Amino acid sequence: MKILFAVSEAVPFAASGGLADVAGSLPEAISEKGHECCVVMPLYKAIPQRFRDDMELVANITVDVSWRKQYCGIFRTDYNNMTFYFIDNEYYFNRDGLYGFYDDCERFVFFDRAVLEMIKYIDFKPDVISCNDWQTALIPVYYNIYYKYQQGYDNIKTSITIHNIEYQGRYGKEVLSELMGIPMYNAGLVEYDGYINMLKGAIECADRIITVSPSYAWEILDPWYAHGLDRILVTKQYKLKGILNGIDTKLYNPETDSHITAHYSLKNMQGKTECRTALVQELELENSDSPIIGIVTRFVSHKGIDLIRCMFEEMVKRGFMFAVLGSGEQVYENFFLEMSDRYKGRVSVNLGFIPELSHRIYAGADMFLMPSQSEPCGLAQMISMRYGTIPIVRETGGLRDSVRDSVNGFTFKNYNADDMLGAVTRAKACYDDKAEWKSLVNRAMKCDYSWSVSADSYIDTFAELVVS
Repeated sequence: MKILFAVSEAVPFAASGGLADVAGSLPEAISEKGHECCVVMPLYKAIPQRFRDDMELVANITVDVSWRKQYCGIFRTDYNNMTFYFIDNEYYFNRDGLYGFYDDCERFVFFDRAVLEMIKYIDFKPDVISCNDWQTALIPVYYNIYYKYQQGYDNIKTSITIHNIEYQGRYGKEVLSELMGIPMYNAGLVEYDGYINMLKGAIECADRIITVSPSYAWEILDPWYAHGLDRILVTKQYKLKGILNGIDTKLYNPETDSHITAHYSLKNMQGKTECRTALVQELELENSDSPIIGIVTRFVSHKGIDLIRCMFEEMVKRGFMFAVLGSGEQVYENFFLEMSDRYKGRVSVNLGFIPELSHRIYAGADMFLMPSQSEPCGLAQMISMRYGTIPIVRETGGLRDSVRDSVNGFTFKNYNADDMLGAVTRAKACYDDKAEWKSLVNRAMKCDYSWSVSADSYIDTFAELVVS
C-alpha cells in the first residue's frame, strides 16, 4: 500500500504536542513493515535551517482558496528513510508559532487544497490519505466534492484520526463561501449546530474514522466526552475504530537513554536505584525510602489537577514525595509552587517543559500519577512503565486500555478525589511489600507499547479500505 499522512506538525521538524510524535513515528513503523509511506506538512518558519538545507523544490503551483489563487511551493526531503513533503506559502506559514492565529481557518483551507493538488506533481499516488485532526479535516471533503472523479485521483481512500475531539475547527458560516469555496448545495457536509465545523466534515466524508485508543472510540459517542459531536458520531459508528497509540521505544529506552544517570534493564535493575538516588539529589528531596510520585503534565483541568489539589497534602502526610514538572493555568502553577514552599524536601516543582528532566523523572520516580478527567490516549503512562515506574491512572480513554489494576499499575474508575486516594494508598501498600513491588515492576516493563504493535492495526485498517 501507499499511504500519505497529512499532518499539521511532525517531529523532528515542528512540534507542539502529541500529534507531532505520532506523525514522526507511525509512518516509519508502517514503512518498516513493507508499505510505502510519505508525510506532508506545512513549511513553518519554526523548521530548523539544517532541514531546510536538504530540501529540494518539486514544483511551484497555485491553489484555489475560494475565489483567490494563492502561491504554493512543494518541497521534499528524506529523513530516516522516509519522504517528507512540505507545503510552502510564506504569508500563511512564515510566522512564529504553529497555531492560534486569527486566520487559522484560511491557513488550513489552503493547506488541505494544496495537499490534494500536490498529488499531480509528485511521484506518489496514495491508496490512502490519512488525515489528522481538524487542520486536515477538509481533505476528505474536498476529495469527495472536487477530486474523486478526476484522472489520477481514482480509488483514493481517506481516513480521519481524531487525536482530541475538543478541537474541531468551528467557524462562522461566512467562511463557507469566503474561504472554503464549498458550493451551497454541499454546505450540509460541514454545517453543524449553526456553525461550520471542519472536523464534522471529515466525519461525514472520510471512509474511516480512527481514534487514538479503543476506549476513546466509544467514549466520544457520549455527550460527556464528545464536545457536541456525539449526535453525528452515533450515526457513523459503522466506520469508527479505535487504535491505541504507541511510544518511541528508541527515544524512551532505559538501556540507552542519554538523559538519565544510569542505564538499566529487566535483567539488571541496579541502574534504576542509581537513577532514583540521582533524582533525589537533583531535586533536593529527602533521602528516604518514601515512594516518589512523578507528575509530568500540562496544568489544565482535564488532566485531573483538581483531584491532585484536593488530596495533595493528605498524600504528603501519608508518606509520599513528589517530583512535579509542567506548566499551564496560573492557578495550578501557583498551587504547586505553594506546595513546594510548604513541604521543602518532600515536594519538588519545576515549571515549564524540560525534556531531559522528564526522562529523569520517568527513570527515578517510583510511581507516576495521571488522574485524568479525559485522556484520548496518553503516552506518559506507557513511558513510565517502560522505565519501571508504576502508573496510577483513572480508567478513561487510553489509560483504561494500557493500564490494568494490580497487573501493571493501579487504576480507579470514578472522577473522584477519594477514589484516587484509594488507588494511591493501594500502590503504597504494594510498594512496602518489596517482593510484590518487584513483580509488579517486572510485569510493567514487559508491556509492549511500541509503534510496531500500533502499526499492525493501522495496516489492517487501511488494507480493509483499499480492498473495499
